[in-house]
Amino acid sequence: MEPIYRLGIDFILWLQGLGGWLEIPMKVFSFLGTEDFFMLALPIVYWSVSTQAGLRIGVILLLSGSLNDTLKLVLHGPRPYWVSSEMKVLAAETSFGVPSGHAQIAASLWGLAAALLARPWAWGAGVFIICMIGLSRLYLAVHFPHDVLVGWTLGALVLLAFLRCWDAVAAWANKKSPGQQVGLALALSLAVLLCGIIAFWSSRGWVMPVDWTANSRLGGAAVLPAPVTLNNAITFSAVLFGMLAGLVWMDSRGGYTAEGLLRQRVLRLLPGLAVIFIISLGLRALFPRGDELIPYVLRYLRFALIGLWISAGAPWLFVKLKLARDLNHG
Repeated sequence: MEPIYRLGIDFILWLQGLGGWLEIPMKVFSFLGTEDFFMLALPIVYWSVSTQAGLRIGVILLLSGSLNDTLKLVLHGPRPYWVSSEMKVLAAETSFGVPSGHAQIAASLWGLAAALLARPWAWGAGVFIICMIGLSRLYLAVHFPHDVLVGWTLGALVLLAFLRCWDAVAAWANKKSPGQQVGLALALSLAVLLCGIIAFWSSRGWVMPVDWTANSRLGGAAVLPAPVTLNNAITFSAVLFGMLAGLVWMDSRGGYTAEGLLRQRVLRLLPGLAVIFIISLGLRALFPRGDELIPYVLRYLRFALIGLWISAGAPWLFVKLKLARDLNHG
């Protein structure tokens, strides 16, 4: 892999040599591919734009993200600034490099957005954003070119599989009873988590090269490599279960629609997002953290509650506050 790493480093150095003026726009494009951005966009779309689009965005985000996390733990690929201190470290990550999560999730999510809009301009904009997100990760020195290429490929495959299977799987699940649907949601969540656990345990005996940490320090990275963790697998699987279980409960009460006056749609966001921050930050401060069973279980609970709030708690509150239509009573 050394020749591939060398080629990647040379390309990154060339990109950074184009000028520091690119740093801010590249960081903006990079943010458009983060899980944080999509986890913020997900509830906004679900609550105030289109419930069906929000559901699709949520499912593909969580499945693509969990696949990416599992493959990172299997492949053990370094970040560019871990193997060389020649470049400017303009961003820092603790996880493995390949495949690029930004590139993969961007290809899946922005590709899905273009498919849902079904307009030529949407596909053009989607491809542009996807390409710029990948390029930004190279400029910021957090990915090699092959990390991004693998991420784009996987993201496109996830998108194609999702578009081909979604309608059939949704129709099949809708024929089940609410109890069976919750059971299926839990089974899917645990299957996703099991993949992460297997990859995590397979990496427990892996020893990180000393120079990865040394080069990170030399480059002034804000965080040092700590790539072997189960946290992301727990996060993705927990939000997935909470969101799907909440959807089942809300559907049993007549469902939820994002339709409404513009004022209503905007006002939903304040209490909706506030509770997400309270659950996320409040319980994070209260719950213990670490690579042990109890912290892992509590982490699953915390993120399952976030998923449940997005698809059930917040919609129920919006109906009670007259910010959304009560479909159960016309």
